Amino acid sequence: MSDMLIVNGTLVTLGEAPRILPDHALHIADGRIGALGKRADLAALHPNADIVDARGQYVMPGNICAHTHFYGAYARGMAIPGPAPRDFPEILSRLWWPLDKALDRDSVQASALVCLADAVKHGTTSLVDHHASPTFIEGSLDVIGDAIDAAGLRAVLCYEVTDRDGMDKMRAGIAENLRFMTKSVAHPRIRGTFGLHASLTLNDESLRACADAIPVDGGYHIHVAEHEADEEDSLRRSGSRVVERLDRYGIWCDSTIAAHCVHIDEAERDILRERGVWVSHQPRSNMNNGVGAADIDGLLDAGIKLCLGNDGFSNNMWAEWKAAYLLHKVVNRDPRRANGVNIAQMAWRNNARLIERFFPGETIGEIVPGAAADLIFVDYQPFTPLTAGNLPWHLLFGFEASMVTTTICAGRLLMRDRELLTLDEAEIAAEAMTLAPNVWEKYTRNAQDTLQS
Repeated sequence: MSDMLIVNGTLVTLGEAPRILPDHALHIADGRIGALGKRADLAALHPNADIVDARGQYVMPGNICAHTHFYGAYARGMAIPGPAPRDFPEILSRLWWPLDKALDRDSVQASALVCLADAVKHGTTSLVDHHASPTFIEGSLDVIGDAIDAAGLRAVLCYEVTDRDGMDKMRAGIAENLRFMTKSVAHPRIRGTFGLHASLTLNDESLRACADAIPVDGGYHIHVAEHEADEEDSLRRSGSRVVERLDRYGIWCDSTIAAHCVHIDEAERDILRERGVWVSHQPRSNMNNGVGAADIDGLLDAGIKLCLGNDGFSNNMWAEWKAAYLLHKVVNRDPRRANGVNIAQMAWRNNARLIERFFPGETIGEIVPGAAADLIFVDYQPFTPLTAGNLPWHLLFGFEASMVTTTICAGRLLMRDRELLTLDEAEIAAEAMTLAPNVWEKYTRNAQDTLQS
């Protein structure tokens, strides 16, 4: 639908000053919000628009994920050979690195598609993905980009550069990032950025090659101090902590995303703030990996642009809200931590500004005229007053992803009344299931080799 009129909705505008607007209509044209107002007024102005009846549901901007890994989809239910990994370095070496080496073109595509179907169902319309598949590097971002196109979602993609598999593959990763960044620059819903794994898998030669590869302020997407091992490795290599080491190579700028930052210190935090870096917090992953909890209140108080991602968990971003809200209270034994306003600032304000950084001139994550029409309908029946002031707490304690009934991205209906319109979920799951035994067999061989080395 290029010309759409959403009627009978309660609009939740979000943005810097959220408003709740009952019984409103919304006109969408050419992928953008044209106007909002009363149904009779907009219908008179747009008599040929296709009518989409929200039936009293909440109509609000789609959710945004600031950091994810589509390629991790095949880890679900997979057995790790040998004793359970005892810490995050072992999780990397025995789970994720053997798995990413098991992926080929078909399994990269399947991994992306199952995650994208999940995103549409959960009302997540924009995602920032960080990809790795060392046996299939060249063209891997095209495969993911094609899946994004098929789904109709919005995304920022990159390939994880690392030298843990040798310098030839490190250089191939650089080339893939550069190729895709150039190719995607004019795409209406897809952009590329430059992916790096982490300081602990990048030697000085690799960092210099990455720094020399893109223009100043080109921007990167990298894991930072997710575990103490990253800091310890950096101190051994350079005598400096991770953020300080990477600062010497110009990695930090206002287009760079630093994922996790669980173990950075105050001096590192100050560098990130001064360089305008975006930091992404992934509470469910941090809990699962036992790596600790970032000081999100301190980061926000210091002026860090803190966002919310899922690190490859389900694309139910409200589950991430809830995890962040609870995790920091229990870690600090202080119920004042991770206030709902702070979670909202991360999840809707900062995430939206991050995505806008990659789509210059676009307004995303807000219902205002001219903004991208990335929207969801939510069948929520509050039994206490819902206002702009208490909206974060309704989202935390009332809204559930199962309540998302309709998903729209760039003005296109991707799901209507819980029926996927752009993706065939059953067909996607069946194809992924067909590929799974081969992926798991390759993974198991790789993981056993790691155990024996």
